[in-house]
Amino acid sequence: MARFKVRSLQFALLLTVLLGWELSVRLGWVDAFFFSRPSDIAARIYEWFVSGEVYRHLWITLLETVLAFLSGTLAGVALGLWLALSPTAAAVLDPFLKALNSVPRVILAPIFTLWFGLGIASKVALGFTLVFFVAFFNTYQGIREVSPVILANARMLGASGSQLLRHVYLPSATSWILSSLRTSVGFAVIGAVVGEYLGASAGLGYVISQAEGVFDTTSVFAGIVVLAVFVVLLDVAVNLVERRLLVWRPEPGQEGGTV
Repeated sequence: MARFKVRSLQFALLLTVLLGWELSVRLGWVDAFFFSRPSDIAARIYEWFVSGEVYRHLWITLLETVLAFLSGTLAGVALGLWLALSPTAAAVLDPFLKALNSVPRVILAPIFTLWFGLGIASKVALGFTLVFFVAFFNTYQGIREVSPVILANARMLGASGSQLLRHVYLPSATSWILSSLRTSVGFAVIGAVVGEYLGASAGLGYVISQAEGVFDTTSVFAGIVVLAVFVVLLDVAVNLVERRLLVWRPEPGQEGGTV
């Protein structure tokens, strides 16, 4: 019942904003050249999906997002595990990792375009740099948060290094890694779209960039709406995976339980 109430309030808020926007443009309070009517935006999105031209762009952006997400997550988790279990290597590489993490990723987009061209590779590379550090720092911190008491008990019971990794370290870091998936997906999308926006021949970022070039605000807003829905659907998918893999974690508000 509470969830239905929240959804109802969300729908009412969205409807109010859209109606206010539509009326403001129709009554001339807002210039239609700068803010297209929601009805025109909806009509443009309908045209895109009916004609089928948007599907190719959606597929390209999805492919870039998935590749950046998977490669960045795997590399970040692997390096995080290694450095968390190797204090000497962590001390040596720490300043270099901090320096790389401090570099604004957007300025790397032109360099990746120069190196890898206008295709998918340059967008994946940009998304990789965004996702990698999220996965790395979460994994690194998750491993370091392992209770010394649990480690001591496991060693007393004769656990080997591989057994410690499988039964102590990884379970401790799992919640950290999975909880960061939503942020990682968002960064992967940002990398793909920003790369497309700066230089590409396909993708949602390319569609928005081309519309801006001819001052087609309707298509710009339509591209933004399609992108927003695309990200929301990815977020829902990640949330389902997270719930499936973290079935042991109580739902918000249920931590206390009842006596």
